[in-house]
Amino acid sequence: MVRTMPSLRALLSTARRVRHSPRLSAGLPPADAVMLDAPDDRLSPALVGAAEGAYGPAAKLLATTRDAADWELRDRYLGRLVAFARSRDAWLDDWLSAAPGDPDALLVRAGLAARRAWESPAAAERLREVAPLITAAAEADPRDPVPWHLALDQARGTRAPHTVFESVWEEAVRRSPHHYGCHVAALYYLSATRRGSHRACFDFAERAAEDAAPDSLVQGLPVRAAAALLLDPRAVGWTAPVPERRIDDAADLAIGLSGAYAAGDPWPAEIRNLLAYVLVVRGRWSEALEQFRLIGPHAQSFPWSRSLPWSPSFPASRPVPASRPWYRSVPWSPGTEDALARFLDARDVARLQVASATPLWNRAAHGRPLGHYA
Repeated sequence: MVRTMPSLRALLSTARRVRHSPRLSAGLPPADAVMLDAPDDRLSPALVGAAEGAYGPAAKLLATTRDAADWELRDRYLGRLVAFARSRDAWLDDWLSAAPGDPDALLVRAGLAARRAWESPAAAERLREVAPLITAAAEADPRDPVPWHLALDQARGTRAPHTVFESVWEEAVRRSPHHYGCHVAALYYLSATRRGSHRACFDFAERAAEDAAPDSLVQGLPVRAAAALLLDPRAVGWTAPVPERRIDDAADLAIGLSGAYAAGDPWPAEIRNLLAYVLVVRGRWSEALEQFRLIGPHAQSFPWSRSLPWSPSFPASRPVPASRPWYRSVPWSPGTEDALARFLDARDVARLQVASATPLWNRAAHGRPLGHYA
């Protein structure tokens, strides 16, 4: 009988998956409806226009964010336009030729130069050369915190001393005290330059979240710090740099933030994807599955484009180190470099894990216990 126990459990787990998986798929869009980094309705025309060589739609889009002082949206749109211009920038050249002093064109120029500098083998040197372009963008509209986001990233890339970073940080928060992008840049600076960086990141993220409004994306900063820890390959085998409860507390805070937005809303998709990743790694399957439902079709490259703890570089067969209690052994398909495939695999794993843990029959409905194996 003892020998049959593992086999019985495996059979029952399979039966539970078969019985409950269809029901647990409710609310999850089909795989072919999920898109990676899909643009919203306002960004799409700007990208289409740029693809056709027209800068007008992008100029109108960024001007609208500047006129409305919607700095969060402006920061997000800048990143997407820069990513497009990285390989197709003729529209930006035409824009700068037609309006060389346009604050929006100058911002995209600075963002593109910074992006290309980061990709260079001599990144620090190239980033120093970008400084005049960032300054020009900042001076073109002194209200705008987004150029200061670029400046914060530049400070990290050039290993600027803390005094320099703090002066840039002061300029950024003076313009927008709770700007999410600037806070993320500060988190990355701490991660890159501080000994014991994960503790410093958690400290910063938790304090920032305490000061932010309940529906502010800054509330998701601690879960970003948690994801950074879990994604750090250097951390395997380390003594835990932060208590395990802080990872779960960060996830709990982000669950509250996620609940403030409607299901399928693209605005919190970045936080929800990070949260789903953390919950999967922590083995919090039901909560992870709920976040996948809330994400809907809006998968994000980050964190799914990064190597996962159970991918070939962190195989599930590797024992979880005693000093790494937050890593959970996860049944996983062969690794893939496709971020969308990783997202869909993680979603399937969460669904199957919840199904496997759900009793075959409802005890209350049958009025009697189902015994040890139910």
